[in-house]
Amino acid sequence: MTKKNREQVLATLESLYGLEKCGLDFDTPFELLIATILSAQCTDVRVNIVTKDLFHCYNTPETILSLGEKGLLEKIRSCGLSNTKAKNIILTCGRLLSEYDGIVPKSLDELISLPGVGRKTANVVMSNAFDIPAIAVDTHVFRVAKRIGLAKGKTVLEVEKELMKNIPREQWSHAHHWLIWHGRRCCVARNPKCAECKLQTLCDYGKQYLKEA
Repeated sequence: MTKKNREQVLATLESLYGLEKCGLDFDTPFELLIATILSAQCTDVRVNIVTKDLFHCYNTPETILSLGEKGLLEKIRSCGLSNTKAKNIILTCGRLLSEYDGIVPKSLDELISLPGVGRKTANVVMSNAFDIPAIAVDTHVFRVAKRIGLAKGKTVLEVEKELMKNIPREQWSHAHHWLIWHGRRCCVARNPKCAECKLQTLCDYGKQYLKEA
């Protein structure tokens, strides 16, 4: 994809989704960290239902630890993978208190050192809680970026690095949201809505669709 085409793709995505924000509800960096850990293989809608109840009384490392692993498990069970998530959240809360005075760190290296926190979660927190430019590659971003032609990588890390190269740094965090929402509303996993997509003449996948239509 040429630089001009990439610019047109990004401009179109911005026109469609420029006002969209993070789909997870949060008021503090800690709440976002916990919500993002819970979001693994779970919808934002479900996570927001769970955290609305959880964060009412338990929205700090200290209060989460007071629940204990079993108590936390009961509150997050509907998120899926709840045993692993409960264990990692309890461990992460302990680390935050023992090493960071209960404050969520801002750097990628520090964030990914926490139990249950990978690059995607770290980038979500950096971008949305601290306004640090980052591109979190989830299943939507991975699929949509490759279909459009913004990236060709076979792994999440390869796609993340390609997107960082192909998208201006000042647009990284915004583009993350644009790609997610395009994946949810139009470029869905099965039967993408190419016929009504505003990117069909720019997108690699869309061009193939037009040839076959």
